[in-house]
Amino acid sequence: MSWTRSLSTALAVCVVLAGSVGCGSRDAQGRDGVSPSPVGELLDERDEEGRPYREVDGEGAPEVGVEVTPDTDGGWGVRLTVRNFRFSPEGTGGRAVAGRGLARLYVNGSLVTALRTPEYHLSAHLVPRGTHQVTVRLCADDGSVWTVDGEPVESTADITVSEQDPGTGPAATASASASVPADGRGRGGGRGSPEDAEGAS
Repeated sequence: MSWTRSLSTALAVCVVLAGSVGCGSRDAQGRDGVSPSPVGELLDERDEEGRPYREVDGEGAPEVGVEVTPDTDGGWGVRLTVRNFRFSPEGTGGRAVAGRGLARLYVNGSLVTALRTPEYHLSAHLVPRGTHQVTVRLCADDGSVWTVDGEPVESTADITVSEQDPGTGPAATASASASVPADGRGRGGGRGSPEDAEGAS
């Protein structure tokens, strides 16, 4: 009986101690009294699809670069280069883990797919004649968007599809260039990989 009483007392003390950590001083809370996320800080800002931004420090933050090249069947090969980031396998739980998640692929601002690998075949029908923007944005497994300084971690490449001769269909004579300046920020203020800015053509 005394052993049961001691165990109950110990459990009650643990509950009280655990409760005091979460409810304590302003130091245990984030700015404006909001508790910080275990990984980064969820911001009020959201992307076009309503996904919240998850702010992380710039040092060691995920980075991404994108390269888009014509392939032999008239489509496009999309290759991502990431740093400080690992793709989570299919079926991963919906919890944010530092430096992990998936990439969302957009063409002209419309979501095409979510990627859990660094390569993807982009069908020719998604990029008809003209100039198109192919953007990849890194997200955590809970759906939030990785951000640094309030800007999404993303990279954009421009591709231009032209026709060879009348009646022969679209040509694979297109240019793809990662629009990531040397400071590592992609078009629209997102963060990309500085290495890919130099390597893509």
